[in-house]
Parts: sequence; structure tokens; C-alpha cells
Amino acid sequence: MPKVDFRLNAIVDVDAIGGDADLGALALQAARGGATIIQYRDKNSPTRMMVERARAIHAALTGTGIPLLVNDRIDVALVAGVEGVHVGREDMLVADARTLLGPDAIIGLTVKNEADAQAAISSAIDYACVGGLFETPAKHNPDGPIGFDGFARLAAMIRAAKPDLPVGAIAGIDLRRVAPAIHAGADGVAVISAIFRQADPRAAAQVLRDAVDEALRATA
Repeated sequence: MPKVDFRLNAIVDVDAIGGDADLGALALQAARGGATIIQYRDKNSPTRMMVERARAIHAALTGTGIPLLVNDRIDVALVAGVEGVHVGREDMLVADARTLLGPDAIIGLTVKNEADAQAAISSAIDYACVGGLFETPAKHNPDGPIGFDGFARLAAMIRAAKPDLPVGAIAGIDLRRVAPAIHAGADGVAVISAIFRQADPRAAAQVLRDAVDEALRATA
């Protein structure tokens, strides 16, 4: 049984959402709408502010059972007492993050190419998030978008070695791209704008979650 349910990863990205927003309230709306995991991503804020925000989001999610991960910053995750971290190729090595956070923490890894896929296979991670599938205003991808075909190839590499490891799709995923992502081999999707730039984040999350579940049933 995988440690994490990756069907709908709602990424609270401060640069995309704005630091003045009530990030805890937004995260809770996403969770109540059906998000199965929340990630806090903040590339430019001071460390102290990041800790405060992570604690506020974590407090808002109390009682939901939905885990909170911090992007990149293992120190912030540790101090804020959240459930885990998400790291990429430039961040701390998974083995080092695991040493600091312990065996129970959730650790996710970004996969953009075959070298990253091999890292996902050899590392003690709990999920892999493959992307970016499409262009997105939230994050520039110097490798260029991989599309559904590229995703399917990388996901198949990982799944051949680790059939039980959840594999998610990220970057430019909106409602119309959910089913194709699942059919290309995704266990779920990671989104920012499709939830947090909508007028009703809870309703947006519900629609996305329903689409994920329907596509998973169709591919089972």
C-alpha cells in the first residue's frame, strides 16, 4: 500500500497565488474539495516567513488527514512539523532528506528526464511527479514540455522497476488534460492554477478529483 494518495496534489504556490492570500484557508478549501495531498511551494520568501506560512497551512489542515509537504526546504518542513517534502534535481539528495526527516516522512521527487527517472528508481521516495507536461506560467522548464508521450515513456520506466510507486503528472494540467494524463499512466495530477486561480477553489478541486477518479476507473 503506497504511503501517499497522489490522486490530486494541490500546490499552494506563493508566486502564483500571492503572499497576501490566506494560504491556510485556500489549502483547506482544496482539501475539502478532494485534494489528497497539499504542497507548499515558496521560492522567494524569507525563511522565517516560510516557516510561519507552513505552520499556518498545516494548522488549517488539522483533522482533514491530508498531508502537507514543503517544496525543496527540508529545514522549513522539519521546523514546521509537516508530513514531508518534495525535492528536485537541484535540491538536497533524497538520501540526505530521508536521514533528516526519518522513515515516516513523505518524500516526493520531480522527474524531468531519464536520469531523473533512474534517480526515482534508486531513491527511497514515496512518489514521483513527472513533468513538465506543458508550458506553465508558474515555472519555466528549460528542458521544454514533454507532453503525454514523454510522460508515458518516463512513467513506464519508473513503473517497470517500482510498480507500486505513485507517479503523478505536473505542469499545465487543467480539467481537459486530466483524463489524457491518467490514460498516459499517471496515478494523479499536480495542479496550481486549476484550483487556486479559480473563483471557487473547493468546487474546482471537486471537479478535478471527480475527473481523476473517473479516468482511473476507466483505465483499471
